[in-house]
Amino acid sequence: MRTMDDHTNTPAPAAGAKISTRVYPAGTLNMLSREEVARLSDATEEVGEVLRQCALAVLNSGEQGDDAESMLRAYEDFRIQVHQVNRGMRIDLENAPACAFVDGKMIRGIRELLSAVVRDIVYFHTEIGPNPYFDLAEPEGITNTVFEILRNARLLDAQREPNLVVCWGGHSISGEEYDYTKEVGYQLGLRGRDICTGCGPGAMKGPMKGATIGHAKQRTLPGHYVGVSEPGIIAAESPNPIVNELVILPDIEKRLEAFVRLGHGVVVFPGGVGTAEEILFILGVLLNPANREAPFPLIFSGPESAREYFDEIDRFIGLTLGEATRQLYRVIIADPVAVAREMTRGIDLVRDWRVHVNDAFYYNWLLEIQPEFQQPFEPTHEAMATLDISRDLKPHELAANLRRLFSGIVAGNVKPQGVRAIRERGPFEIRGESDVLEALDQLLRRFVAQNRMKLPGGAGYTPCYRIVS
Repeated sequence: MRTMDDHTNTPAPAAGAKISTRVYPAGTLNMLSREEVARLSDATEEVGEVLRQCALAVLNSGEQGDDAESMLRAYEDFRIQVHQVNRGMRIDLENAPACAFVDGKMIRGIRELLSAVVRDIVYFHTEIGPNPYFDLAEPEGITNTVFEILRNARLLDAQREPNLVVCWGGHSISGEEYDYTKEVGYQLGLRGRDICTGCGPGAMKGPMKGATIGHAKQRTLPGHYVGVSEPGIIAAESPNPIVNELVILPDIEKRLEAFVRLGHGVVVFPGGVGTAEEILFILGVLLNPANREAPFPLIFSGPESAREYFDEIDRFIGLTLGEATRQLYRVIIADPVAVAREMTRGIDLVRDWRVHVNDAFYYNWLLEIQPEFQQPFEPTHEAMATLDISRDLKPHELAANLRRLFSGIVAGNVKPQGVRAIRERGPFEIRGESDVLEALDQLLRRFVAQNRMKLPGGAGYTPCYRIVS
């Protein structure tokens, strides 16, 4: 282990080394009152383990891997503390990953991400949780909570025109698919669009990387590369190095709401169960009759090799949620220019609509999100086994339960708590209508065959679920 000050300039540490250091925050925490620093310092003791795990994830930014348990074991002696000092706030790190440093200094981008972790985790604990104004049992209270977290992160800009494209897709994708996401990002960047993703590798990194070139060519700098994460997933999907605006929501449901409140359109690339969860969330929201008139461009896209993948997704949606649901999105294969043009047209419609209904450009207040898409779902074995998976439900209700189902599989695949539950009690049991379960089984088998459940290079995938017919 090495110990060094943030401002020294010593040779880079050897691979695998651990570093103890002190850093001062960057970004939105660089100017705080003493009272604010005191609250932050006190709260870090109460949220210690969550803060430690999220901080460790961003210190590993750019490192490939989705085994959160392995990372936590490798750095079980890592510690983080926040102290009040004359200059404001200081973050002390003990046994931090050496990959976060170069020539004895913490990489600036990682320092900004680390500051965002402290800001978001502690802000929710000190300002949202104890405040009776934020009624987390009611839809309005949850929407206000998401707004406050995004505003505190300075992601809301009343002067900015609608231009934020949310890009969803798998962290485990082929090289051809990754290159395609970069090309789409490039075409969006040429048209002045900023990018928002789940902040990890694969389809979350590619569009940002492509957009950096498009932005540079058009001199639309600095570009905004927004990463939206939550504590349960960030350890498995550490932020990629391009993210320059990170926000951490308290749970997956608020994370998904943040995507659709912030973004002005969504492009979905090939992915696995996490991507399926995101698709079902947005379709469930758009199926709400209250949102029928509001434009929200939604495009599924990939290279020619992904055509069969999207055909499978399209069939699954038609079977489960009905043929009318397929009208809510467009499938564009092997044509990045068409994707960018269609998204640009869609965002122009969003802008005109927001003007017409007097809604904000920076936060989609009028989008109605029903409670079943907002309330946190804890994927226990009992909860997974009792999910109602039947076409007797209304389409938006079935979408909500399918979203929960896929969320549970994500937890069993990569979230430390879910992985432990599977190890101790065996796979989740999934029950429901036979035709739906057959389509679901076919879809999940395709994800496994295409290495979309875990990053390639591991020991193979053992399903965390069992479909019971």
